[in-house]
Amino acid sequence: MKLSTQLMGRNYTFHSVREVMGKANHEKSGDGLAGVAAETPQERVAARIVLSRLRVRELCENPAVPYEEDEVTRLILDDLNTRIYDEYKEMSIGELREEVLCSDSETLLRMGRGLSSEVIAAVCKLMSNLDLVYAARKIHVTAHCATTIGRPGTLSARLQPNHPTDDVDGITASVLEGLSYGVGDAVIGLNPVDASTASVYAILNRFAELKARYAIPTQNCVLAHVTTAMDAVEKGAPCDLIFQSIAGSEKGNRAFGIDAGMIADARALMLARGASRGPNVLYFETGQGSELSSDAHNGWDQLTMESRCYGFARHFAPFLVNTVVGFIGPEYLYDSRQFIRAGLEDHFMGKLHGLPMGCDCCYTNHMKADQDDNENLAVLLAGAGCTYFMGVPHSDDVMLNYQSTGYHDIAAIRETLGLSPIREFEAWLEKWGFWENGRLTARAGDASVFLR
Repeated sequence: MKLSTQLMGRNYTFHSVREVMGKANHEKSGDGLAGVAAETPQERVAARIVLSRLRVRELCENPAVPYEEDEVTRLILDDLNTRIYDEYKEMSIGELREEVLCSDSETLLRMGRGLSSEVIAAVCKLMSNLDLVYAARKIHVTAHCATTIGRPGTLSARLQPNHPTDDVDGITASVLEGLSYGVGDAVIGLNPVDASTASVYAILNRFAELKARYAIPTQNCVLAHVTTAMDAVEKGAPCDLIFQSIAGSEKGNRAFGIDAGMIADARALMLARGASRGPNVLYFETGQGSELSSDAHNGWDQLTMESRCYGFARHFAPFLVNTVVGFIGPEYLYDSRQFIRAGLEDHFMGKLHGLPMGCDCCYTNHMKADQDDNENLAVLLAGAGCTYFMGVPHSDDVMLNYQSTGYHDIAAIRETLGLSPIREFEAWLEKWGFWENGRLTARAGDASVFLR
């Protein structure tokens, strides 16, 4: 394994695969904070040259956390299709990049089953933004809970009716307004202020009542900790999806208060007692930098650790996965250039892992970014075939205090790029008069229709 190269008359030698991976990454403030980033643009190029020559097996044999120390590593490696892995293991990462760009959807979905998360991260580091859009667009991943998500030509949206006090009537008003704008086919999913079982139970009941009253073809979820949601389901709450934030290492998951066994128990519970037939009954969120924030990155760069989140996720066959790309803040993604790059990276890596991948195109108000930057990312991701975005009233979450994509953003992107909600939801919108000929009607936004 050669870890050195010559560039412009200077020799560059790296001491480990970990160092190569960190220094080959696009510039990220989080990698600088962790001390793993390239010191100069020239060193970054040298690291990429070295990375392009490494073999798939060399990345697979050097996981970010050793196999015997980390259950995430064990899940990633034990889940690999060894026959497919053997077909690619002697290919260089540079050659694999070319293979990704030249392959069709079925080939890429098959290929991904034989690639470890570190290998997928390595390929990602060698790709331009357009490469990431082009490759991800070719990968079509569907999943089924109450409805089916991810078919070509669709762009779905999570209806995010967060409320500063979890007032059920206030939440209901936001839900009805969002539905009237064509948002909610991915899931009606709320981040609770009060994460108690009683509060989660009450909100899930209201969501189920709305679904039944208006015959809405969608899923419901309250984004409480997995153990709280399980408690609510065991007490009889009508829940379609159980949610959990996940990390790319066992230590990172412990910081979230979870492990693989707990997620497996949640999946088993939902298959036995969930309100929808599945088989995809889990919802995961990720985001570059979370492992660094909990000192759980083992000295690796944040893109590689993010890729490992997707390796962990695919073991459990989720219905939804999304990166909350700019939520952690400028310590990890400093400005619009960095968070746009990260969003494209995460989406591509999730898709190549075989996941129904969405993105919360978002930023915090202390980042060097604004709503124009956020819309740029959303349009790029929609062009890349992103499965779903967030639908937040006026793009401003009044509970989480961050900026995301709004109801009007979803509508504008769908109309501009000729995309639609999922089939069942589109028919439902047409029935209520909100959708006609592939776009919203003048009735859109009039939630009073539901109260007549």
